[in-house]
Amino acid sequence: MRRNPRELSLLNRASSRRAVLLGGLQLAFMGGLALRMRYLQVEQADQFRLLAEENRVNIRLIPPTRGKIYDRNGNVLAQNVQSYRIVIVREDAGDVEEVLGRLSKLIDLEDEDLDRARTEMRRSPPFLPVTLADRIAWEDISKVAVNAPALPGITPEVGLTRVYPGGPDFAHVVGYVGPVSDYDLSRIEDPEPVLRIPRFQIGKVGLEAKREEMLRGKAGAKRVEVNATGRVMRELDRREGQPGADLQLSVDAELQGYVQARLGDESASAVVIDCETGDLRAISSAPSFDPNLFVRGISLADYRALTDDIHRPLASKSVQGVYPPGSTFKMITAMAALEEGLMGPDDTVWCPGYLEVSGRRFHCWRRGGHGHVDLENSLKQSCDVYYYDLALKVGIDKISAMAQRFGLGVRHDVPMSAVAAGLTPNRAWKKRVHDADWLIGDTANAAIGQGYMLASPMQLAVMSARIATGRAVTPRLVKSIDGIEQPGGGGEPLGVNENNLRTLRRAMFAVSNDRRGTAYGSRIIEDAFRMAGKTGTSQVRNITAAERAAGVTRNEDLPWNRRDHALFVCFAPYDKPKYAVSVVIEHGGGGSSAAAPVARDVMLQALYGDTPPLAAYPSKDRSRIKAQQERLHRERLRAEQDQSGRA
Repeated sequence: MRRNPRELSLLNRASSRRAVLLGGLQLAFMGGLALRMRYLQVEQADQFRLLAEENRVNIRLIPPTRGKIYDRNGNVLAQNVQSYRIVIVREDAGDVEEVLGRLSKLIDLEDEDLDRARTEMRRSPPFLPVTLADRIAWEDISKVAVNAPALPGITPEVGLTRVYPGGPDFAHVVGYVGPVSDYDLSRIEDPEPVLRIPRFQIGKVGLEAKREEMLRGKAGAKRVEVNATGRVMRELDRREGQPGADLQLSVDAELQGYVQARLGDESASAVVIDCETGDLRAISSAPSFDPNLFVRGISLADYRALTDDIHRPLASKSVQGVYPPGSTFKMITAMAALEEGLMGPDDTVWCPGYLEVSGRRFHCWRRGGHGHVDLENSLKQSCDVYYYDLALKVGIDKISAMAQRFGLGVRHDVPMSAVAAGLTPNRAWKKRVHDADWLIGDTANAAIGQGYMLASPMQLAVMSARIATGRAVTPRLVKSIDGIEQPGGGGEPLGVNENNLRTLRRAMFAVSNDRRGTAYGSRIIEDAFRMAGKTGTSQVRNITAAERAAGVTRNEDLPWNRRDHALFVCFAPYDKPKYAVSVVIEHGGGGSSAAAPVARDVMLQALYGDTPPLAAYPSKDRSRIKAQQERLHRERLRAEQDQSGRA
């Protein structure tokens, strides 16, 4: 059927409109698609590139190299040494227990190490290596390498481990490192990612713990290409971390070793402080332990042996132990009275062997008394009654304040574990802590360093240095950090009367150099190194009236833990003090017989810088001292050989 021209025109016009509409829609769709593709490919390119990279590139931490620790002469006290270790990657091992069984047939593996590794594997991603054994001999590494096809997932590696060449000599000072534990992480508010690396080591005690962040350094990072399961295929690039700072201590390793050997098997401590700078030249606690045992995780048997020892080898007695200072405190009581003008050096007190206070007798150590004594004689013969009398005149508050001025009752800023503040009690303290009034008998006890009074060996050394110099000497342990010298502790003047200090020093000189002095048997003969000191004996038990009437039981007849503590403090040379020394021997008995000889030997070793000549000792002691020096020399050589063998 033929259409007329008008119908054809209308039909063509309608077709054109539909074509234009469809073309417009197509054009809009293509334009929108082009704009979206441009948005994704250009404007969002960085975001999608990052997503793609994260699917194939991982960032791994590089543990930093821990800083070294040296003594004042450059001897290494803590270092990192290469060691062979064996690691396992769980995803590559397949049947882990079967692989461990094969490995155990090749080399000796401790059950504790295997149990620890199993725990770490359960906590760690399957592609992270977990250490099975550390510090493995080359022969064992060779066995593993030869049998590699039969040990899937097992890899021998070379790593760094912490070693302490000084062994027990510096265990309480430097401390040790160990693997990060859940407890360690719980104590840190925002742990760094590097701390979560399996078997990563941090400082546990001592300087290693107190200066952990400084010694640890900053971790580096590397980008590695991984497959779909997370296994490393290749390393793309790396950014090295920042190694930890190197620390140089004020301690002299040779002197420290001598002091440890001289203390021997005693439960004791000794501190040597430089009067001019405050440097701690030796700070020893005995018995000690080998910190290298803790680096990889100490065995249960070794740890139990340390904790069961009644001499407490794990305790840092030089800073952590606090003891009644006994008669070594008498200089403080005397100084408080002198500064208040309540007595003069020539004033005397009558000592019949006791002082009656509020119906109670406070006894002198000498049952028959000392008769009339002035300051010098009271200190020289350690008369207790003289100081009871002084304390009742001065009062506890002024005695306590004077003690703090001389460094007692103060927590000194030394980076060691559990540094104790000690205690210099007063009226306010007893009311606050015990909700009780201070009694006059408390003052009498405090006057001779008993009762509530407590001090650490380091505090006693500081007290002696301040008496020797008249300055606020403060202890310094870290001498330099990365070669930068740290502030010294020479201190400012104490602000006390110099004449009063001279009076105390003369009395302390008489203690060691007058024939009636309690430390005369431990004097130094060399005129250039004459020593001033003070003995102390502090009770750890009450003596009943019945026992006193029948005769006080001798220390040697008592069980070890009920014997008196022995103390001695000193400084030398008397005319120009160089060092101050304190020695505390737990349950050692008398300060004159147990502590003074040790302090004298330590002082001479410090002054001479080597084995002192026999001429410095009293003639009657020289044969014994010679034998002692030879014995200590042999013991030191043997200890060094044993430590070298273990390293």
